[in-house]
Amino acid sequence: MRRRSVVTAAAASLVVGVLVGCSSTPAVPTTDNGARGTGKLTIGIADDEPGVSAKSGSTYAGFDIETAQYVAGKLGVPSANITWKPVDPAERISALQSGAVDLVIATFSITEERKKEVSFAGPYFVAHQDLLIRRNDVEITGPETLDGRILCAASGTTSADYVKAHYAGKITLRQVPTYSECVRNLANGDVDAVSTDDLILAGYAAEPEYKGILKVVGKGFTDERYGIGVKLGDTAMVDKVNAALKEYISSGAWKTALEKTVGPSGYDIPSPPTVGG
Repeated sequence: MRRRSVVTAAAASLVVGVLVGCSSTPAVPTTDNGARGTGKLTIGIADDEPGVSAKSGSTYAGFDIETAQYVAGKLGVPSANITWKPVDPAERISALQSGAVDLVIATFSITEERKKEVSFAGPYFVAHQDLLIRRNDVEITGPETLDGRILCAASGTTSADYVKAHYAGKITLRQVPTYSECVRNLANGDVDAVSTDDLILAGYAAEPEYKGILKVVGKGFTDERYGIGVKLGDTAMVDKVNAALKEYISSGAWKTALEKTVGPSGYDIPSPPTVGG
């Protein structure tokens, strides 16, 4: 689709403690960010990451959704003018390049390779790649103990890239389009572990259908700096989003959003990152 106009002239001024014992009842999502402008945004999001970005009734809920609402509000875009567009991990870059979305806010790790294809604002969160396993498995304690095992990761993610780069020939990597498919395969016994960011895994482990069945290993082995994806070279948008993210953190809204969305999973809320750092 044609890339939507995002801002008007007025808008331009503008952990792991995750062995879970808490409820995973989704928090009520923000549905009014307080903005009263006329700008519009199409935002690419995940729709299968409990506590982070998942379908909730007729809308979406989670930390990334709260972040998107806050940023959009600071860009003069009211909640009613946000179009949410679910994108699979492997589609995030192409969605920005084609103009199908204006921003991607979907646990999108900032990497040097990706910066050749899209621009990033942020980071707004730092997660750590980890493993989700069945609770009764005592042999898997980290990626180095996965020799001969089947590991599932979503296609187009840094988690899959890391495994291929560091454990090729030792681990059988099964790539599927979504995290939720990986987790179902794990619960069914079709794979031995799932790897992605600890923030995402904690949400799955807290889901009623997996509670007491799956657990996070709790030994993160990479840093994943989440950024907001912007079309390559749009420095004006990057600057505006960074300004919004800095206020998001300094106002306390960042911490409140995390406590509301991922706190119920038992995830330890970290200190905020330095935006633009």
